[in-house]
Amino acid sequence: MSVRALFARLALLALLAYLPVGLHAATGVTLTDDGSSPSFQDPDKPKEEPKKEPKEDPKEDPKEDPKKDPEGDKKDKKDSKSKIKPYDEVITEEAKSEVGLFRVHLVDDKLYFEFPPSALDTEMLWVTQVSETTAGNSYAGMPVQDRVVRWEQRGDRVLLRDVRYTIRADPDGSIRDVVDKTNLAPIIMAFDVAAYGVDKAPVIDVTQVFVKDVPEFTARNTLGGVSAMDSKRSFIESVRAFPTNVETSVLASYGPAKPLPRPNPGGIPRRTPVPTSSGLTAVLHHSMVLLPENPMKPRRFDERVGFFSIGFIDFSDDSNHEAERVRYITRWRLEKKKPKAKMSEPVKPIVFYVGRGVPDDLKPYVKQGIDDWIPAFEAAGFKNAIRGEYPPDPSVDPDWDPEDARVSSIRWLPAAIKNAFGPHVSDPRTGEILEADVRMFHNVMTLTRDWYFVQAAASDERARKFPLPDDLIGELVRFVVAHEVGHSLGFPHNMKASSSYTVAQLRDPEWTRENGTAPSIMDYARFNYVAQPGDGAALVPGVGPYDLFAANWGYREFAADADEKAELEAIVAQQIDNPMLRFGGPNAFEDSTQQTEDLGDDAVEATRLGLLNLERIADFLVNATCSQGENYDLLGDVYRELTSQWSREMGHVVSVVGGVRKDNLFYGDADRRFAANDPDYQREAVRFLVSNAFNVPDSFVEDDIVLRLTGSGVAQQILSGQKRVLRALVTASRINRMSEHHGRQESGYAPTEMMVDLRKGLFAEVSAGEPATIYRRNLQRAYVEHLGATLTKPAESSDLPALARFELTTLATMLEENAPNDATDRAHRLDLAARIEAALDDDD
Repeated sequence: MSVRALFARLALLALLAYLPVGLHAATGVTLTDDGSSPSFQDPDKPKEEPKKEPKEDPKEDPKEDPKKDPEGDKKDKKDSKSKIKPYDEVITEEAKSEVGLFRVHLVDDKLYFEFPPSALDTEMLWVTQVSETTAGNSYAGMPVQDRVVRWEQRGDRVLLRDVRYTIRADPDGSIRDVVDKTNLAPIIMAFDVAAYGVDKAPVIDVTQVFVKDVPEFTARNTLGGVSAMDSKRSFIESVRAFPTNVETSVLASYGPAKPLPRPNPGGIPRRTPVPTSSGLTAVLHHSMVLLPENPMKPRRFDERVGFFSIGFIDFSDDSNHEAERVRYITRWRLEKKKPKAKMSEPVKPIVFYVGRGVPDDLKPYVKQGIDDWIPAFEAAGFKNAIRGEYPPDPSVDPDWDPEDARVSSIRWLPAAIKNAFGPHVSDPRTGEILEADVRMFHNVMTLTRDWYFVQAAASDERARKFPLPDDLIGELVRFVVAHEVGHSLGFPHNMKASSSYTVAQLRDPEWTRENGTAPSIMDYARFNYVAQPGDGAALVPGVGPYDLFAANWGYREFAADADEKAELEAIVAQQIDNPMLRFGGPNAFEDSTQQTEDLGDDAVEATRLGLLNLERIADFLVNATCSQGENYDLLGDVYRELTSQWSREMGHVVSVVGGVRKDNLFYGDADRRFAANDPDYQREAVRFLVSNAFNVPDSFVEDDIVLRLTGSGVAQQILSGQKRVLRALVTASRINRMSEHHGRQESGYAPTEMMVDLRKGLFAEVSAGEPATIYRRNLQRAYVEHLGATLTKPAESSDLPALARFELTTLATMLEENAPNDATDRAHRLDLAARIEAALDDDD
């Protein structure tokens, strides 16, 4: 060896001795050599010399990897190798790095993910939320999307794949292979490996998946009114790594949505609209959460018990000679600490945090709304299974974050929307609920305040003057929180529940204290408008008997050797003799016992009592809403809510006519599922509507109210409510049901009989030769116009057009035979006759 060559080799060895190997100096994180999960190193302990990281491109034997082509393009391999850099050139000393589910590195404006072998080919739930936003475009805390993803390596690239569970098969079945081939996970994005870390961990630059509009993760629909994300104005804000999840925040900027073209009448050229703003900026929070290593045992959905569910098609069982549609209920994983104990605390309780943004005076009520569900889980054998907690002080736990997918909370949204909702995120394999955040819009307080006033102020003196007391508002917020937490526990609306209580029970103080005002807080039962002043009955719903029953069915843990199907069937059997335990989902127009906002088993009697309360409330409406020196805005708002409540209650009576009752029981437990409403009950409902819906309560049109609000227009407002009742009552679908029921039962309430009852009631003044008020004239015109419209666009396969034609002809004869003395009324009847003639002529 020459002297020059010897000195060159010595210089090279000296240089290699000073190169850093395997150590992330920026964070003090040492990467393990054995493939185990690394952890933050204790700064007080001496640092161990890490294993030297290979500088060359690591290669694997193509024969051992079926994904690689042994005869692959050599040029592609050469190009791939040239792109891969030494680790320390990619993850520099300036990198902000963390270790958790996998390793994350923020280098300037670039985000790198580093995947140890344990993090590849594992399924993760990717959840995106709006964390912050520009005013007018969505709200902080709103959900964007959730989906299951998988990171997998393919040569010198890493693929992000969209994992779906819509079809499945038994792993040991012969059909499994073809099912897998039909359920290939789409590739969302592919990333070149930028470097390799210890244990050949691929390092990839994932910046673009966060700062560009990737369809699978886009927030455009949630934000609204925006175009694509502008990557030049979007930045990674932060990234945090935890043992089971990675949290990434992105400052995302969007361009304005393209304005819609303006009308172009007459072909006159118009300028292209110009956006009026630069768009908006929002902070998006992305959570990647490792799905449970040991999936929860799923529970099959049963339509007789209300639970949200996830579904798929199972090709494993061909005993019925068809692919089976399987549904699993969504529920939290609750396991007893003492499996054999009748009552035990869970291994891991359900915890909802009271969000830091909740107004301080409402936080105790929000917490109580969470804790209201404790008895329901006791019915399922769990003690202290759910609890509300306050978040830790930032000085104690700076890492606590409501956006963290491991945290469930009650979020308060600064919006004038009068609503709240309680979604949840679940494991699509089993239905296990992994996280939930109840969203409370600020003006949900306004909604409950106004509802409580028009439904319960007659019985609660506290509610007879605005503003309502803080403690009462707190009670109402507690009720809403309990309802929305119910959704986050897996329970949907049960609109059947409230119809199982009698009107007498709703007025009974002892009954309502023990059972609440409805069997389920998941019903839209609202507040007890049936109770009369002096009854002393409870007015606000709570977690009721049905809720305990449903929690017992869905959450009870059975012994390993138990026949779970038989045990669950024994619980459901309680519904046969106890109607308050039955379930009925969303509002069903044909089922008069499955309505929103209703109370009691007798809609006519419940509404009669409700109208008495509305008239009482109208009498003190001005004093309740008006204060010296203030305008009449509050009076106007509450007056509209009063008339809306009137319309809702009338709607409950309308549903009786041509209505049915559905008993959600299976074969062998009942003779039939559907039964038509008693004909006399239907006749009573129409008589009630004629006397009440089509006659205006004097207290609603008192000068003391209306002349403070407007000089005109009250008659039209009253007419709007009456027209809704008319149009809902006289429809093709209702006429068809009545015709079918009458065909099965001679004593049934026939459509022709209803039309006669309506004619006699709506046109009583015509028969008597008496003048009609402005309210009645408006209503009569509306009825004629409605019947005429059924002729212009007749419904197929319905008796309604024929009945309408007959009624119009009969009315024309009535108008000719009865001439009034009042000039206004004569003009009105001539107008009605002309409208009828026009309607019949148009039909010809």
